[in-house]
Amino acid sequence: MAASSTPRRIAILTGGGDVPGLNAVIKSVVYRSAEHDIEVTGIRRGWEGLTGVNLDDAESRARYVLPLNRENTRTIERTGGTILHTSRTNPSKMKQVPAFLAGQSFPEKDGRFDMSSQVLKNLERLQIDALIAIGGDDTLSFAAHLNRLGAHVIAVPKTMDNDVQGTEYCIGFSTAITRAADAIERQLTTVGSHERIGLFRIFGRDAGYTALYSAYVTSIRCVIPEYEVKLDKLIDLLMHDKRLNPSSYSLVVMSEGARWEGYQVQEYGEPDAYGHRKKASIAETLSNEIHRRTREETIVSDLTYDLRGGSPDFMDKMIGLTFGTMAFEAIRNGKTGLMAALSEGRYSMVAMPDPKLGPRKVDVPTMYNTDRYRPNYNSKEGLPVFLNRA
Repeated sequence: MAASSTPRRIAILTGGGDVPGLNAVIKSVVYRSAEHDIEVTGIRRGWEGLTGVNLDDAESRARYVLPLNRENTRTIERTGGTILHTSRTNPSKMKQVPAFLAGQSFPEKDGRFDMSSQVLKNLERLQIDALIAIGGDDTLSFAAHLNRLGAHVIAVPKTMDNDVQGTEYCIGFSTAITRAADAIERQLTTVGSHERIGLFRIFGRDAGYTALYSAYVTSIRCVIPEYEVKLDKLIDLLMHDKRLNPSSYSLVVMSEGARWEGYQVQEYGEPDAYGHRKKASIAETLSNEIHRRTREETIVSDLTYDLRGGSPDFMDKMIGLTFGTMAFEAIRNGKTGLMAALSEGRYSMVAMPDPKLGPRKVDVPTMYNTDRYRPNYNSKEGLPVFLNRA
């Protein structure tokens, strides 16, 4: 979809969980924009910045609006996180309206307020011609909504879950797998020294990519949300591995949304802006089951937030810089409603994913060995580098 004219001011924001590589996208957009005398405005704290900002208040404006240039982005790609900060905010389902907007009317449903009109108003007041939204399926679902309302929006996918529709790769995934593999291999000495069963819990609410690929490179068992395993069989396989191992230990990595027959995923806490509650640790539950059935001791490790921290690896830095340039070029060429992506192993601009599709899932028949509860290592010839298609 084409925008009406060449932009003079671009806004950029990051939403949802932070991952390494976000700053590389930001820097790339800023540097390419500077080459064409296009201003870049950073929106701080994601969609919260475009709902909570009071542009008539200097303090509020300073909190949520950050002009970006070569000087303040020169070295940011070397670090993780996001210099723009982030939040889990859904402008179409706000719990409450900011105090400075009291008295104004916004559509309400089930006690939530749709402040999409305020987002559009703030973009207009900031004289933003086009917006780059960097996020996962939740953040990009509102980006797609905003684009349908007439704003010029380009998306960049990021999530260590790697589950955004329309792309084989999301920023943050490679660094997460690198760190997960390192953590698993580092803990082998402890698990082996005590002759225990090592259970690793990893992010993956709806899709098992992070657990699957961590298992792929460490050659261990894995359990993913897309396939319901049998508990007895899983424990038998782990005991089998332990008996055959000269050091008498075995390992399994589990997505947070994984399950077995008869197990109901346990959730707790208040739902976030997109309706997600925190999940209780399936690894702890499995630990209890293993001990109850076999009397074997386990070691449970939570490989979650630690995988987000620190600087990006080569892959996330390179893809982040490239996605940022692609997003800028799409805007400069008058495009809107598109997302930077990897498709068939090649960089591409694709249609922004339809939120109704939900997260992208692991293709179980080709990627997961349902008999061995392992990644499928066979028949990879001809596949893209990440072994899957968008």
